Amino acid sequence: MPATSVGMTIGLVLSLVITDKAIPLMAKARSTFVCQSCGAVTPRWQGKCESCGEWNTITEETAAQASVPATQRTSRKGRLFVLEPLSGKSEEAPRVASGIKELDRVTGGGFVRGSAILLGGDPGIGKSTLLIEASAALARKKRRVVYVSGEEAIDQVRMRAQRLGLTDAAVELASETNVEDIVATLSEGTPPALAIIDSIQTMWTETVESAPGTVTQVRGSAQQFLRFAKKSGTAIVLVGHVTKDGQIAGPRVVEHMVDAVLSFEGDGAHQFRILRAMKNRFGPTDEIGVFEMTGGGLKEVENPSALFLSDRDTSSPGTAVFAGMEGTRPLLVEIQALVAPTSLGTPRRAVVGAEQSRLSMILAVLEARCGVRLGQQDVYLNIAGGLRITEPAADLAIAASLISSLYNVPLPADCVYFGEASLTGAVRAVPQATARMKEAAKLGFARAVIPEAGRGDSSEGLSVRTVAALDALVADIGAAAQKVRRLPSRDAG
Repeated sequence: MPATSVGMTIGLVLSLVITDKAIPLMAKARSTFVCQSCGAVTPRWQGKCESCGEWNTITEETAAQASVPATQRTSRKGRLFVLEPLSGKSEEAPRVASGIKELDRVTGGGFVRGSAILLGGDPGIGKSTLLIEASAALARKKRRVVYVSGEEAIDQVRMRAQRLGLTDAAVELASETNVEDIVATLSEGTPPALAIIDSIQTMWTETVESAPGTVTQVRGSAQQFLRFAKKSGTAIVLVGHVTKDGQIAGPRVVEHMVDAVLSFEGDGAHQFRILRAMKNRFGPTDEIGVFEMTGGGLKEVENPSALFLSDRDTSSPGTAVFAGMEGTRPLLVEIQALVAPTSLGTPRRAVVGAEQSRLSMILAVLEARCGVRLGQQDVYLNIAGGLRITEPAADLAIAASLISSLYNVPLPADCVYFGEASLTGAVRAVPQATARMKEAAKLGFARAVIPEAGRGDSSEGLSVRTVAALDALVADIGAAAQKVRRLPSRDAG
């Protein structure tokens, strides 16, 4: 290198040192590998995530990292905040009722100011329809409502509103995906009472250098919306996509961040839609809202029991009516069972709307404690109407439908069943028996088969038959089968 060049370089360095000026350091890109299923971060790519066990879910994401040494970073002085005593008067969180009774039932009475709600559901199930109806109902109460869609244009949202007859509602629409722009717009003027973000997977924030829909973007976007909700008092509803196994896409940390997680369930084969609360900091988590999908949108179902039993075939064997509870609401549903001889070496067990493990337990108890031979039978169980039942009180109704199908004798059309079965074959009492029988009497049922321990509960005018164990139920159905001469030649114990 020529002496002149060396001298110029040394002079430039000395001048920077003397004048105490620093050369701006360039930010370098740092690559991380993040699992799109659980959000786990790994230093390198791998086919299987060690945290959740999923395959092919790890993608590369880059983030700008300033190359300033940690020793040269200045820490910000902490801000003092007020500490409150444990004792004190707490005011109930104010709510904004949407006007849709089924939605308000699930949320606990309405939207809480400053809360964040995550709503998930299968594609085409009706999430956007439900939210645009809730927005219109709230806007008609002179509340400011903002609907931001990241998936549809404004004209597309207007087309849905026209089809539902909601164009008269003063809902403010926008089609935007940048989080900073959305928060700035919502902060302008009077904060809205309700803001809907459809959907969180389409949003992106400038603080994260990754594609929309990735774990990092979803987490960062949700965090900014949550901070705005707590600061402004606006209730925010975030719509979330679901994966093929029914879980809300994105990191599970988002479900922990928000105040409530709602699931909109149903399928295309049924017109019923179930809104269920999976998490709710301001209300119950066992309530459900029932809707019916029609050509004019979602309609509330005030008496879901009558709707679920409207197409019931009372003359077919293998059907039993279960008097269940969903939160504080009694719900009557039809349980269908089919028991048929198998042509395979291993009998098939198929369940729709209930837990597979629960059916396996009931079949084992019937065979071991009651002598009902089901080892060479295919068993199919279905909950009519598309409803999913997880309540143990359905054990007695499931057992009754199985025995009815096996003996080929229909159960009484005016009878309901509820009770929990134990591994010893005993039938245990279940809570809220009076409310179950009251709902059954209101729908015209005259009889009920309940556990022996529930004998003292109010029967609400029903003729009650108590059973202490499942073998008593088997004996009753077997006697009815013999009476009508329809009992097949099987060893039933």
